[in-house]
Amino acid sequence: MCWKKKDDKEEELDTETTFADMNVEGFSWYNPNMKAGKKPVSDLTDKEYWAMVGGAFRAMLPMFICILVGAVVMFLIALLWLK
Repeated sequence: MCWKKKDDKEEELDTETTFADMNVEGFSWYNPNMKAGKKPVSDLTDKEYWAMVGGAFRAMLPMFICILVGAVVMFLIALLWLK
């Protein structure tokens, strides 16, 4: 029997190699300003970024309030039932 010896050096996982350009028109992440091999350029200022973050939180606020009210109602029902 002839067993192959394993190298002491472990092979590292290559996460940098790109086999195909995934910046394809029609995909949700398509960026026409991005060139192959370059990182996307962001034209956002800090003020615009924080305006987007605030808008996202304001969009989530009604659902958060509904969940909070539902939890309080369930707590009150359980409190009355177990009394």
